[in-house]
Amino acid sequence: MLEEYGSTFIAIWFILFTIVCQFVVAVLAHRMQSGYRVGIIDPSLDQESFFFRAHRTFWNSLENIIPLIGLAFLALMAGYHPERLSAIIWIFAIARVLHTITYYMIITHKNPSTRSIFYLIGFGASLFLMFDLGWFLIM
Repeated sequence: MLEEYGSTFIAIWFILFTIVCQFVVAVLAHRMQSGYRVGIIDPSLDQESFFFRAHRTFWNSLENIIPLIGLAFLALMAGYHPERLSAIIWIFAIARVLHTITYYMIITHKNPSTRSIFYLIGFGASLFLMFDLGWFLIM
């Protein structure tokens, strides 16, 4: 199993590594704010604040990882196509990194924005896995 799904395991590790890095960035950005108070997020913050964007990026990743990880482990247990699973998980992983970078760098109140493209690619990868895995399981 490790040989067949090695690339998938690395991609899952990479996604989790990315989320831990996002957490560290969000914590550091929070601590560097003037008037920093533990556990308190100023509700008046918006896209102009790097901390706001870092915090939102981290939470967005947490929201998006749950379905993907569940589907990935179900696929692993069911013996889903190793190469296809690896490709889907890597597409998601790369899309999430690009989403993070664009969210950190682009200050915009416009929606959809550039980061939306990468969000949709990652979401599309999750949707594809959900339907393709479902088809695999019933056939």
